Formats: sequence, structure tokens, C-alpha cells
Amino acid sequence: MRFNPERVQANVRRATTDDLMDRVTAFRAGLEPAALPIIMEELRSRGITPEAIVDHEAQRQTAVADKTGVARYCARCRKPAVTREWGWHRLFGKVPIFVRPLYLCEDHRQPQTEGPDVQG
Repeated sequence: MRFNPERVQANVRRATTDDLMDRVTAFRAGLEPAALPIIMEELRSRGITPEAIVDHEAQRQTAVADKTGVARYCARCRKPAVTREWGWHRLFGKVPIFVRPLYLCEDHRQPQTEGPDVQG
């Protein structure tokens, strides 16, 4: 597929600031190199400083990456995943079929329980 800067520009303009910040930090290794300056310019036009990008990157250090170094997406949204958990693969989103690994972001991960005497 050929790189289309106009299409990338339109996509970047529609994206949320948080999504763009994730793209230039956690998902940077998977970006088309020519897309990075377009995203960075859009962030600059929105008033995002380089320091804010560095801070955002520090928050995303816990992201789970694949073998190529690109962060995995959450199974329930487009944020970087921070954990791998077991969950049901559901037919039509309703009928549980089999258990499979799910990569989940901070918002969708299961609450962590404490202590060995936790009741199920």
C-alpha cells in the first residue's frame, strides 16, 4: 500500500490528542516513518509540548509489546495494552466459545486482588 500524506493528515486531524500521543509513543515503532512528522506537527498545533510527549511516554512504559517492539492494542479499545489476561472468545459478542489470551489497557484490565485468602 502506498503512503498517502493527505489521507494521513485527514486521519490525524480527526484523532483525539490522547490517541495521537499514544501513536508517537507506544505505537511509534509500527508507524510509517513519513507519518511521524505529520502527527508531531498536529500535536504542536494543539499546544502539546515535547515535554508533555516525554511525560506521556513515561506513563506508557508498562505497555505490552509484540516481538517487533510495537505495543499491543487493548482487546476492547485502541489504547496500549498493559497486561495479558485470560478471557472468553465470544460468538457474536455473547456466546462464550473458548478461553484465549486478551491484551487489556489500564481501563479494561481486571481489578487486582490482594492476599492469598481472596474468595472467588
